[in-house]
Amino acid sequence: MPKMKTHRGAAKRFKKTGTGMFKRAKAFKSHILTKKSSKRKRNLRKTAYVSTTQEKTMRKLLPYL
Repeated sequence: MPKMKTHRGAAKRFKKTGTGMFKRAKAFKSHILTKKSSKRKRNLRKTAYVSTTQEKTMRKLLPYL
């Protein structure tokens, strides 16, 4: 059986932590920033984690991460 391919788009967006969770960046931080409060923009800078419901999908997309 051939090797599984890594989904390159996902590989650029997610990193795996030591405990096996997937880190991700938050959305809504690219444009239309004038109407968003400083507090909201500051919180969007922080990293988030992929939800447990998406873990199985992520393992399929990133088999060797």
